[in-house]
Amino acid sequence: MSHVLEVAEISVTEPAAFEQAVAAARPHFLAAEGCLGLALRRVVEAPDTYRLLVKWRSVEDHMVTFRASEGFQKWRELASPFFAKPPVVTHSTEVELG
Repeated sequence: MSHVLEVAEISVTEPAAFEQAVAAARPHFLAAEGCLGLALRRVVEAPDTYRLLVKWRSVEDHMVTFRASEGFQKWRELASPFFAKPPVVTHSTEVELG
């Protein structure tokens, strides 16, 4: 089974402070059961918008295990003050092409 990619599109009010918050929250993600890595991308056409990309072993590892954890609470505590609106989160799996 391939991993699941969480894509959280996040509009923020203070980009520099948000980036610092994600850096501070990174260890909480990496310590989470089923987390296989993460990256933060800034949208070129909309500099106040980011995409947080988190690789998970499964959707349940993200939506059930991580969301019920202290690490998730810490992530929200660090990052949510900079959310301009609630993040839009989707999950995807890779499609084999040929």
